[in-house]
Amino acid sequence: MAETKVIMPQMGESIFEGTLTKWLKKKGDRVQRDEPLFEISTDKVDSEIPSPASGVLQDVLVTEGQTVQINTVVAVIGDESAASGPSETAAPSPPQKAETTVEPARTREGREPDVRSSPLVRRIAREHGVTLVALSGKGTGIGGRITKRDILSHIEQGGTGAKTGIIAPPAPIPPARPAAPPAQPSLQPLQPLQPLQPAASTGEGERVPMTAIRKSIAEHMVHSRRTSAHVTTFFEVDCSRILKAREQSRPEFERAGVKLTVTPYFVQAAASALKRFPMLNSSLDGDTIVYKRAINIGIAVNIEGGLIVPVLKNAGGKSLLEMARAINDLGDRARNKKLAPDDVKDGTFTITNPGQYGGLTGTPIINQPQVAIMSLGGIKKRAVVIDDAIAIRSMIILSLSFDHRVIDGAMADQFMADIQKQLEIWQA
Repeated sequence: MAETKVIMPQMGESIFEGTLTKWLKKKGDRVQRDEPLFEISTDKVDSEIPSPASGVLQDVLVTEGQTVQINTVVAVIGDESAASGPSETAAPSPPQKAETTVEPARTREGREPDVRSSPLVRRIAREHGVTLVALSGKGTGIGGRITKRDILSHIEQGGTGAKTGIIAPPAPIPPARPAAPPAQPSLQPLQPLQPLQPAASTGEGERVPMTAIRKSIAEHMVHSRRTSAHVTTFFEVDCSRILKAREQSRPEFERAGVKLTVTPYFVQAAASALKRFPMLNSSLDGDTIVYKRAINIGIAVNIEGGLIVPVLKNAGGKSLLEMARAINDLGDRARNKKLAPDDVKDGTFTITNPGQYGGLTGTPIINQPQVAIMSLGGIKKRAVVIDDAIAIRSMIILSLSFDHRVIDGAMADQFMADIQKQLEIWQA
């Protein structure tokens, strides 16, 4: 019988282990080649891994939540003959352990039918008393999976199963004691005031282990702060020109099947500036500065449970349409766990966009081993002075965190001034 070994893939050049977070198939299930088989989390990507072959999932060797080295065999897929019953001489297989099955969501009342969701979604459901079966068939994730956005939306709308709060009954009033006879008044010396005692602690709340991706983010952020000499500079930019250009170009992009946001304008301006300031497109190896030939810009994407930075390769040679198409594709695949190992490696500069949630600006942490990261604040209309007159303009605050070991403040400001000029004189 032909067998195919399924291994833990290497999701990036500096990744040497991964955590298998969820099996999407059970032992004995038939699988098709390229069908999602299991989910993993590493310090760079949270992804669904496809089956390398068609057949029957013959054996599961790594349990959910287990972290193993890359190239470790996690399962074995047999050909269709594995689906037939055991041979006459074969001993009956022992019952499978619980870790090889998909754990269904639970409620306070007991076990629910198996609903596709993540541990984070199940925890939110427990905290709010939501029955996940009420969302069955309504999930927007792959294969109808219930996402964090689905469960939060359900709770906000007061959906079925969402708890409305529990009010504890009032404590009983103790019976009144008979009044004691009045004591004879007497003069007592004044006593010194005693310090107030702190209120008794109500105890800590729920203790939840960090997910694999959260632990990886924490480790990388602390490592970066310890490694680089972080400095941040801020620039205010008038976005009137790019907003006008976007409105003019949007119909053309929509005909090409591409949604046009403002992000490609900032990415293209940064890519152009990196050509003139290659120091910001470098890394530090000991006491050697390594200049990168390619301009590969990482675009931070918010996903369920964390943040991931897929990389836009060769950004310096793309048109605005190509840039927009590639950014949309990377974002969609990141949110749907479809990124490949190549999609998250070889970044040379990073852009993050907290402004999409209303943030005014930010001081981002450098994505090692890079030396700079740019943050986009929210675009807001503000009163500004132009030619000694007050005018209303759509403004944004851009910030650049850079490694002062490699980049001086003058160079960082010249780089940002270059981006500012490009955006403010943009021609559609």
